[in-house]
Amino acid sequence: MSDDTIRLVTIGRIIRRRRRLLTVLLVMGALVGYGTSLLLPPRYTTSASVLLPGAWEERELLTQTEIATSSVVADRAAATLDWAGVDGGEVRDRVSAKAADGNIITISGTAETPERAQQLSDQVAQQFVAFAARIVDDNTDPEAAVQLEELQQMVVQTNRRISELADAADPGQTVESVQTRTELAKLRTSLQEAMTKLDQADPAANKARMVVMGPAARPSGEAPPTRVQLVVAGAVLFFLLAVVGHLTAARMSRRLRTSPEIAGALGSALLGTVDVPEEQPERRPEDRGAWARIRRLLGVDVRWDVPPPQTSGDEAERRIRYRRVCARLRDRLPAPRRLLAVVPDGDEIALRAAERLVAEAGSDPLLRVAGVSVSQPLVPDRDDESGVLVVLSAGNWTAAELAGIAEACADAKHDVVGIVVAGTVRPRPARSAGVPRPAAEKALATADDTTGGSA
Repeated sequence: MSDDTIRLVTIGRIIRRRRRLLTVLLVMGALVGYGTSLLLPPRYTTSASVLLPGAWEERELLTQTEIATSSVVADRAAATLDWAGVDGGEVRDRVSAKAADGNIITISGTAETPERAQQLSDQVAQQFVAFAARIVDDNTDPEAAVQLEELQQMVVQTNRRISELADAADPGQTVESVQTRTELAKLRTSLQEAMTKLDQADPAANKARMVVMGPAARPSGEAPPTRVQLVVAGAVLFFLLAVVGHLTAARMSRRLRTSPEIAGALGSALLGTVDVPEEQPERRPEDRGAWARIRRLLGVDVRWDVPPPQTSGDEAERRIRYRRVCARLRDRLPAPRRLLAVVPDGDEIALRAAERLVAEAGSDPLLRVAGVSVSQPLVPDRDDESGVLVVLSAGNWTAAELAGIAEACADAKHDVVGIVVAGTVRPRPARSAGVPRPAAEKALATADDTTGGSA
């Protein structure tokens, strides 16, 4: 697993073999999210819009958004609202502003209730408009304002004089009187249009006319994250942490999984691989107790990082593999002698394979099974045996552990004659009685005379 690419099939294997544990973690994550939602009070958010008439540059709009959330506006809004325990600093934390298309400043307020959120947004918008108008008034040139006011008074007097001249003109329908009244009406219209253009050309007057575009809408739902979102987020977070934890543990694992790696760690030749039918593991004394029951309930006592057992052939085919290993073992021995079949403690698959090898080997060579502790390996001294056959399963032991077994064999004056790797297989469904099996019998008879070949 440490050198494999993480694929979807790997994640699928985690979900399939750890579904009980993942289900428990999903529930725990959902409960954590629910508890977090109880600690966080519900929040409601709504927005009020302020229209800025006239031509505004982008940087000017950004300046207005900063003014809308400034401490001055927040302090004034807090003083007007007069909420207990809420000052200008907290109002500023609850309010945000952004510039939208069409010279519109959107002011958003967040509070514990929909009513307060609506009041907060409206009040900040009103204080922003008032403060912006005051800034424009303060920055206006006094002389220019006086001149503009005098000009407006002159226009009013001129309009009044035009009206008097129009009334004093000959009321008759002569050509001269009609032309006079027409010219006076045109002059009045021109003066009004000139004053309108003058007002529009004054940027300070334009920008002082900010308008709040109606009250903020009362929010109908909570602002995110809602309770449902927190529950879902907690469940997803725990699930992802569990999957990432499994993948990280598998990446960091140093257990040897291939036959060449195992042979290299033990410093001997691989004699072959044998199959062991998959069975329910026996309960050992250490598998009893509350913790062991919890592990079985959650399914963590089953390895997930090994491929599922493949469907094997029948008993005759499995027997051929064992007999071929025995034949290769005889070829490596110069004379018949006794051997120790060393099996690491706790490797049930290897123990069953070693017992099967002892039965198949018979007396040539004579094998005796010996269990060896991996943490403190100790191989019996040479007695009648003059060599060691190591039987183990793949994916359970590290290179350091296997090197320790090899050192224990050398310390006991034993040579490692060979290695046998055992693996579990799923038995093929039994065939119905009466079906002839000439091919299997012929293969078994051939295996009795063979001395080599691939296992």
